[in-house]
Amino acid sequence: MDTTGLLTDKYELTMLQAALQSGDAHKKANFELFARDLPKGRRYGVIAGTQRAIDAVENFKFSEDQLEFLRNDPEFTEEFVEYLRDYEFKGKIYGLMDGDLYFPHTPILNVMGTFADSVILETVLLSILNHDSAVASAASRMVVAAEGTPLIEMGSRRTHEEAAVASARAAYIVGFDATSNLEAGHRYNIPVSGTAAHAFTLNYETEEDAFRAQVESLGKDTTLLVDTYDIEEGIRTAVKVAGTELGAIRIDSGDLHDEPNNARRLLDELGAVNTRIVVSSDIDEYSLMELSERGTPIDGAGVGTRLVTGSGHPTAGMVFKLVERENSNGEMVPVAKKSSSKASVGGVKWSIRDFENGFLKGERIMIDDKRPNGALQVLLYADGAPEQKETARLSKRCHREIMSKLPVEGKLINAGSAFIVPTFEEA
Repeated sequence: MDTTGLLTDKYELTMLQAALQSGDAHKKANFELFARDLPKGRRYGVIAGTQRAIDAVENFKFSEDQLEFLRNDPEFTEEFVEYLRDYEFKGKIYGLMDGDLYFPHTPILNVMGTFADSVILETVLLSILNHDSAVASAASRMVVAAEGTPLIEMGSRRTHEEAAVASARAAYIVGFDATSNLEAGHRYNIPVSGTAAHAFTLNYETEEDAFRAQVESLGKDTTLLVDTYDIEEGIRTAVKVAGTELGAIRIDSGDLHDEPNNARRLLDELGAVNTRIVVSSDIDEYSLMELSERGTPIDGAGVGTRLVTGSGHPTAGMVFKLVERENSNGEMVPVAKKSSSKASVGGVKWSIRDFENGFLKGERIMIDDKRPNGALQVLLYADGAPEQKETARLSKRCHREIMSKLPVEGKLINAGSAFIVPTFEEA
């Protein structure tokens, strides 16, 4: 990864420069990253981006070119730019791993160091975790709604090119089976899937010519896109070309319940009883839930736009707040905002979860300067290097395990505003 020092807002650096000049920059300070609430109707959020955030901290340095850019800003002094030349986060970070759940006020990251160490990490940490967790939270709901139907992440063309890679990782962690994004497959070892778009069919004189070219290249187990012209005729042509051993068809338009039912009947009539049906076209958790409830005969779904935009909630709403600082006597004292609707609670916080009959009952948020026994937060970063290196597959396993302990009521898609897992603070 390139240096991440400029993946930040200017005010992070102006605050640091002012603190350095006042002599307060090197006092101890503890920050917390958390979400005040969940989107209305949702009963849990999913953490994604922790590993990417830790990688960003490790690479939070400033290149000569970046330093020159800052030097040309009249608000930054030469002394401050030279300070940044040697910047390295020297504190500790505790937090929850990718794939875990979070609830209102769950301490997702505890960033402990000096004010100078920590304050300039705010923007990069929030930009990663807010995006990835929004995608993961939406994707997890889609997996629940699909009730075991395989899902493919297909949103690369609907978001920023790097966001596409992060989205694929977030979706895979929570249970998607594959992605269409090759860079995500390469970078994170995620299964990759994809065959053809409508442009391929339109490039040939006939649909049959297009299907024949694809089958000759990719084999009979390929997936043929049958809705470029007429779905029924497309299915007949697909079976004519590939035979009854055709792997799958994809339907990207029309009524996603009626068309698969019609397609299943026709495929069976033609003898292609093992040919799978994959659907796509602006699918989200609500359409997946409807398809499941109606028993629509699909064998897979491709999800794009609604996934990479968080299904209506493109950010997780996480914030990064100073919760404890060193006073003039060298003592650590809690600090908190008192702003209306944005008040925070001072002190370093940790989560401990309670279970009943194997299911999550509640989460206690404890205030303590030291990590208490049983706390969910683990040491992620210390002594200038990551303490944990988590793969997407391990994160996927983590999510599967915690979701198996979430009560059925906590997984409801149409849940109204009720919240099933209580969180409360203990001094």
